[in-house]
Amino acid sequence: MGQTDVVVPMKGKIVTVLVKPGDMVEKDDEIAVFEAMKMEMPVVAPAAGKIAEIKVKPGQVIEAETVVAVIESE
Repeated sequence: MGQTDVVVPMKGKIVTVLVKPGDMVEKDDEIAVFEAMKMEMPVVAPAAGKIAEIKVKPGQVIEAETVVAVIESE
């Protein structure tokens, strides 16, 4: 069982979080939306598994490479 961090590529603001701990996701599922450079962009799961932890909340300003969530895979 491994863990995968979900990170954002650039500084921005979390608009919404679409999943909660315990939710199952597939690779490339949208887990959150963030805004950067006046554009909204999806944050997608890099791997399939269960959401172990959400580390951000809507309205939060984040830096590049911030961990948004942690996915546990089997």
